[in-house]
Amino acid sequence: MSRKLLLPLAILWLAGMGLRLTVLAVPPVIPLIHADLQMSETEVGTLGSLPSLLFAFAAVPGSLLIARTGAVPTLIAGLVLTALASAARGAAGGIVTLYLATVAMSAGVAIMQPALPPLVRAWVPNRIGFATAVYTNGLLTSETLPVALTLPLVLPLVGSWRWSFVVWSAPVLATAFLVLLVAPLEPAAKSSVPRRWWPDWKNPLVWRLAFTMGGVNTAYFATNTFLPDYLHATGDGRWISAALTSLNFCQLPASFAMLVLAEKLVRRRAAYVVLGALVLASAAGLAFMPGVWIVVWSGVMGFANSAMLVLMLALPALLAGHDDIHRVTAAMFTISYPTAVVLPILAGFAWDASGWAAFAFVPAALAAIAIIALTPTIDFHRGAG
Repeated sequence: MSRKLLLPLAILWLAGMGLRLTVLAVPPVIPLIHADLQMSETEVGTLGSLPSLLFAFAAVPGSLLIARTGAVPTLIAGLVLTALASAARGAAGGIVTLYLATVAMSAGVAIMQPALPPLVRAWVPNRIGFATAVYTNGLLTSETLPVALTLPLVLPLVGSWRWSFVVWSAPVLATAFLVLLVAPLEPAAKSSVPRRWWPDWKNPLVWRLAFTMGGVNTAYFATNTFLPDYLHATGDGRWISAALTSLNFCQLPASFAMLVLAEKLVRRRAAYVVLGALVLASAAGLAFMPGVWIVVWSGVMGFANSAMLVLMLALPALLAGHDDIHRVTAAMFTISYPTAVVLPILAGFAWDASGWAAFAFVPAALAAIAIIALTPTIDFHRGAG
């Protein structure tokens, strides 16, 4: 691999880290925040939901920023806002200020998410699948590090949950400075006409990609949400820790495997169908196979969903025109995140009404069916444009 290629790939990987590093710094210290700010469970739940809501609502403003300033300035702005707002959470004197800082941090993440696919296309046009796998690997790695290191390492080092936010914000701010100093330039615009930023909601491809991406998000978030309560309700509570670890850890081997395979699989319809089938099989296995099988199927779910995420994030750069990548990506996030919120809520109502705990995995099953059904409708071999 040439040195010319290593620099953009390193920046993409670090930017991928910036997408989740500060978001996942919260769960390990939730009990400390809860006690310090005297929060109710509803307030804790709201704190956890704010990032997903902003990821949806601020994606289109991110598209506007890309159209007006470019993907690199948008990435820098998103990284800086994410880092500063995340660190500011540590100075929160109450719940309202904590919420406001979390909203600002999440908006920073949301505006830089649509910037990465255009940069993949601009910097690594001949290896889009591979470059997408690189920044997705950074994203998934960043979901693991704060969860693994905050309690045993960071908290003993800094002494409080407030300073732990500053620690996890520092690499994000450093990435912003790195991008500012050494990021490759974007190709100059070929037309003097202002770039479009509002998604083309009439384009069927936008909706197909968005709902397929919604299936990926739904399967992951719903399984993480319901798995502990499901195991407790079914008497398999001893498997909760192992199952959650399997679900989330198995994303990493998948992301490394996709560094090798993404380029070969991204335009193959069969890859999406097989991965969707694995998600469907995992949902059924989790619902009907108790004991250690819960851990096994959790791992299969995490692996398949992670591989699907890499492929989906690569598609806007492959299938959309150069000036439309940010718009298609923004639309995908705007539609897919609310889908991942609504379906689990409906499944929770169904569980409460029926008393049947297996409803916990209906969202993942429906998500898998949607992926399998939508895959034949997408032309993976169309030229970008």
